[in-house]
Amino acid sequence: MTTFKQDGAARRGAGIPATGTAIRAAAGALALAMATAALWPAVGAAETPAQAASAASAAAARAPAVLTTPAILSAKSRAAVMLAAARAGERLVAVGERGIVLLSDDNGASWRQAGTPVQASLAAVQFVDAKTGWAAGHLGVVLRTDDGGQTWRKQLDGLQAADAMARAAATPQAQAEAAQLQADGPDKPFLDLYFADRDTGYILGAYNLLFRTTDGGKTWQPWNAHVNNPKNLHLYGMRAAGGALYLVGEQGSLFRSADNGASFEPLASPYKGSYFGLVAGRGGELVIYGLRGTAYWSGDQGRNWQKVETGLEQSITAGAALADGTLALLSQGGDVLLSRDQGRTFARLPDSPSLPAASLAQAADGALIVAGLRGIKRLAPTTK
Repeated sequence: MTTFKQDGAARRGAGIPATGTAIRAAAGALALAMATAALWPAVGAAETPAQAASAASAAAARAPAVLTTPAILSAKSRAAVMLAAARAGERLVAVGERGIVLLSDDNGASWRQAGTPVQASLAAVQFVDAKTGWAAGHLGVVLRTDDGGQTWRKQLDGLQAADAMARAAATPQAQAEAAQLQADGPDKPFLDLYFADRDTGYILGAYNLLFRTTDGGKTWQPWNAHVNNPKNLHLYGMRAAGGALYLVGEQGSLFRSADNGASFEPLASPYKGSYFGLVAGRGGELVIYGLRGTAYWSGDQGRNWQKVETGLEQSITAGAALADGTLALLSQGGDVLLSRDQGRTFARLPDSPSLPAASLAQAADGALIVAGLRGIKRLAPTTK
């Protein structure tokens, strides 16, 4: 049986909070000011060259510096606040504050910084193969890479979204809302993303914010109207399991799509607090997790739920399915929980790191990579 042990001391950054009381806020919920249910037109849709040039010029004039200034390259970036991590083939890619992206080609033993075109914080990252991936985060930023994270290009930001809404406004109320959004600036954070393949993917966030692409991010269609979420509750996580798509969010919001994302209908939720994410087992089992150590398991596509005893009081911020079928959960205090029965029960890893944590990934050699407010921690695999 594979277990894990800490591999060296955690990298620490100056000025980092000593506790993880607001991990989820640090991971994306900074600037939740986009409260609108209006339908946005597709961003990136066909325009004449003159229209495109005019829009680009206007957006550049209003863009905050962090949207137009590349991330600063610094040796100190290895100790930055890192909010998400993912595998890209044999490589590890971590993203975090100020547009920082770190790469590791030795299973997390060492890291180097890659350049990005923005200084906006990045809260989510996913790869669909060794080369193709996306990162999303604050100010409505979406980045894409086609070389395993070495270089990135911006596909979307909050200014483009606000301008698209303004172009679509057809009533005085909609026009007023669009004008306010433009005046507020790009304050619409994306909190998570999910791609099924190189073409089809979703980005999601505050106030039911949801976009869909079917061309790898060249264009984005507003998708919030496809979610039966009349209160516009924040969306925190999306994953696929057993042929369906699932969304989770604040106040116990839980949705399922059985038609490839065409519609998302609410499921009866066993909990009224916020869910921060979900992880799927090999047989389509689901574990949803969130505030105050809460987790629930379902083996029937969310029709029924069983409470999972985690033994935690701190919120659970991340989950991952490991290569051997083990499911892992991560608390904001750095507790790692492992399940070898597809999520029905979990046990705490004795050598869990003690650091405010935001994300969990697995390296090619089986090691666990924990990213958080004090940098990145590697838990080396051992066999017992």
